[in-house]
Formats: sequence, structure tokens, C-alpha cells
Amino acid sequence: MTKKWWHDKVAYQIYPKSFCDSNGDGIGDLPGIIGKLDYLQDLGVDIIWLSPCYPSPLADEGYDISDYYDIDPRFGTMEDMDRLLAEAKKRNMYILMDLVVNHCSDEHEWFKKACQDPEGKYGNFFYLRDKKEGELPTNWRSYFGGPVWEDLPGTNKQYLHVFHKKQPDLNWENPEVREEVYKNINWWLDKGLGGFRIDAIINIKKALPFRNYEPDREDGLCTIKAMLSEAKGIGEFLGEMRDRTFKKYDAFSVGEVFDEKPEEIPDFIGDNGYFSSMFDFNETIFGESDKGWYDMRQITPDDYKKCCFEAQAKVGDMGFLSNIIENHDEPRGVSRYIPEGDCCTESKKMLAALNFMLRGLPFIYQGQELGMENVPISSIEEVDDISAINEYQVALDAGLSVEEAVKVISKYSRDNARTPMQWTDGANAGFTTGKPWLKVNPNYTDINAAAQQDDPDSVRSFYKQLIALRKNPEYKETVVYGALEPVWEEQHNLMAYYRKGDKTLLVIGNYQKEEQAVTLPSAYKKVLLNNYSDIAQTDNTIQLHGYQAVILEM
Repeated sequence: MTKKWWHDKVAYQIYPKSFCDSNGDGIGDLPGIIGKLDYLQDLGVDIIWLSPCYPSPLADEGYDISDYYDIDPRFGTMEDMDRLLAEAKKRNMYILMDLVVNHCSDEHEWFKKACQDPEGKYGNFFYLRDKKEGELPTNWRSYFGGPVWEDLPGTNKQYLHVFHKKQPDLNWENPEVREEVYKNINWWLDKGLGGFRIDAIINIKKALPFRNYEPDREDGLCTIKAMLSEAKGIGEFLGEMRDRTFKKYDAFSVGEVFDEKPEEIPDFIGDNGYFSSMFDFNETIFGESDKGWYDMRQITPDDYKKCCFEAQAKVGDMGFLSNIIENHDEPRGVSRYIPEGDCCTESKKMLAALNFMLRGLPFIYQGQELGMENVPISSIEEVDDISAINEYQVALDAGLSVEEAVKVISKYSRDNARTPMQWTDGANAGFTTGKPWLKVNPNYTDINAAAQQDDPDSVRSFYKQLIALRKNPEYKETVVYGALEPVWEEQHNLMAYYRKGDKTLLVIGNYQKEEQAVTLPSAYKKVLLNNYSDIAQTDNTIQLHGYQAVILEM
């Protein structure tokens, strides 16, 4: 593999609306982020990915963009963005933005022009079909529920939206659309951006010609994935985008890629891949059900281990995965992957170690380094997330009680990741002096950055140690490029693997609250990291405490 500047980096995702509010309006902003760069530098972060901060009506919290060349006034100004880029550069940090180009907002000028003249240039920027009474162009269900077709205002046509109805899909078959996208990407890269995280990109290629599929629910619609599984030729678009944009700047790009076929992995992230990296979603999609969230299967420690190892084996040394525990679209990882009732400092550190030492690029989501947890929800009235509101209704329609439906939403809602960052134990967790746009998790008095920053035993300090190990010249080559070999795979509630390069490291996590033993093949040289103060050992047998994680040099 050709070595790249970003291979040994550590990335951190910021959800700007919830990170830090500098002006007391209850919404996080760019000056707030600038004020926390030293906090991130102290942690060891090199790459910062900002979720969308472009102008947007916020139908899908900024993933509906009305202007690709500006900053939403809620978050600040373009001058603030320029200052953020300059301040990051001073600290040898790179800023990524979200590239959301499967769709734009229905308030974007392109869509407005398409409504005015559907037969004109901008009508062809979208997928428009003539409206037929009592019949939809296709029976596809959008990701947020309901049909993917909506009436085009003031016309006798309908437009396609695979997400929210305020997110009309862009017609990538039209070369003029692609030109506009590339022009915008290069404009930002010229400005000094380090690269992009690419949103929902698999959706840009539709299976043509459009047709109906077998319905899979009572609503007579079918999952959008049925169409996507038949779509061929996305590589032509992605290869063109790479060559016209990222490649010219040696920019970093990470794709949100779902449902890729194993044989396509080298095309996506090989030496001349469409992207620098792509996220591993093996763990996040585990247990999904076509019926909805209420029917999702709970992931167990053994499932989690299997998901991680499958993803690692699939990619091997072909390229670099980006490894996550959580992001803005997922519940908090510690609440999802640690068995119910077992969330504690030790188990959070164990999960961190097992994820962080995998081969690939580690991404930390804001608050993950503190061990932030899911927020208690007592009523649907408290929920902001549109997908959660849809899934609540799906659960009720399936016969669940209101209490049961709320419990489902509490577990999987995207609001869990979007509650304000917990900086201090003061008012509103130190996020804002005003009224926060989304309620603060009441556990902020116990879980906050101020309490953890100087505590050597805190979750944050453990993340800092993991980052330092990744960057340590003595171990960097092994941690970044070394092979990953699972060990003791059959042992229940134990996840362990070697990282083998110029050194041999052994990562072991006891994924349960009960103790269990492992016998090492030989004596170890050194303990590099341990989430307890001791290792209980007889000869080469280690008696692991509940949720103990150790990283050993063999």
C-alpha cells in the first residue's frame, strides 16, 4: 500500500449545532469550535470533520443544503470559517466538511428554477416524472418513511426524494450536475479544506429504467435498497469525481458507503480508490430489520467481535477503513455495545481500546472520549430526530404500546448523539449560556470534560493514552500498518487480536462483568495500556477483571 499523509492520523467528528455555543443563542457555532481547538489538540486529534454548517432549512438537521458556497448564519460567517481553517493550520490540524450531493434542499435555487420551468435546464437537475392520478411513478419507500415521490409545486409533475421530501435527489446522470458538484468541491479545497466526508453516496446511482419491486410492508411500498441493489455503474461517477477533485489536491476523503459488494472494496479504497477511506458500518447495521427499529436484534459482545473481525478480514491490507463506535446518525456506542446496566468507566475504556487498536483510521465522535451515554426519553414530544419520529409511528402501527414505542426510540434515536456536548457540571453542561436547542443529558453533572481532563483515570485520559500509543514512534508502524490477527475467537465474551508489524502487540478485552482467564502463548515484554491498575497473573495465565482491557507488547 502506498503510504499517505493521513494514515497515522486520528479524526474527530463535530456536530456543530451541539458542540459549543459562543453567543448564547442555544446553538453551537464556528467561533465555539475555534475556542475548543486547544482541547482537541491536547487530546491528540489531527483531523476534524464538521457535520454540515451550510445554509439549510434544517429539515434533516443540515443535510438539506440550500447553498453550497456559504455558512449558515446560525453557525457564523464565512470569515469564521476562514479563521477556523487558519487556526487549525497553526495546530497542524485538517478540517473536513460534509459533502452532501445525493440531494440538495428544496430551497436551493436549482430546485426553485426547476419548479418555474420543469422542461428547462434545471428540470433536468432532478428526477421528474409526469403525475398520474392514483398512481406513483414507482413504489419505493423513502429512508424516512412514505413514498419517494412528491408533487413538484405548481406543476403536473412529481420529483424523487429518497430521503426527506425537502431533499430532492440530484440527477447524477446529467453531466451538468456533476460539473457543478466538482466546481464546488474544488472551491472549498482551494480555500484550504483538508477534504470531505461524503454523505449517502451510494444513492447517487439509480437503477435505470425505474420500475416497481415486490412490496415488503402493508403500505404497498418496498425498501429503497431493492432498487439500489440493482444499480450498476456508480464507479464511473465516483472515479470521475476523484480525478477531477480530491486527487489533484491530495485531499482526504472518507465515504459513507453501505451495501458495497466485497469485490468493489479495492475500487473504493485501494491505492487508486474513489476515496481515501470508508467507514466500517458492520457493527452499526447489525440486527437491522426491514420491519423497523422495534424489531431490531440487540447486539451481543460476541456479535460485536464477529462484526469487527469480518470487516477487518474483508478489507485486509487492501486499504484503510475508518473505524467508529458512534456518529451523528447513531445512538451512543457505550449504550449500544455495552450490555444494559454495565456502563461504567472500565467498560467504556475497554470498548475504546478494542475499537481504537483495529487496523484503520480511528474516528472519535464528540463526547465519545468522555463516555457520553444515551439520553433518557419519556415522551415522543421530546424528540427532534425525524427518523425517530417515523420509527415511533412504525412501532405503534405494529401494535406496540406508547411506552414500548418510546423505549425503542430511546434506544436508537439519533438525538442520543445530538444532545449538547458536556463541558462542565455548570448550567446547560457549559454548552451555552442560553436555552439549548435540544435538551442536555441530565448525567452531565457526572460526565463532563472539566471533571475528566486532569483525572488520570478518566475515560478521556484513556483515549488520550490510546492516541499517544498510535503516535509513539516506537509502535506507530505496527499500530498503523501492522496486520490484524484475531485470537481465541471462540472464547465467549472475549475479544482479542494481535497487531503484527515490526513489533507484536496483543489487545485483549474481557467483554463481561465476570472475571475470565486467558493463557498467553509466551511471556509478554511490556504492558502498554491497562484500564485497571493491576494484572492478576499466574505464570502465563492472566485472570482478567470484569471489562478489563490490556494492550501487551509480546
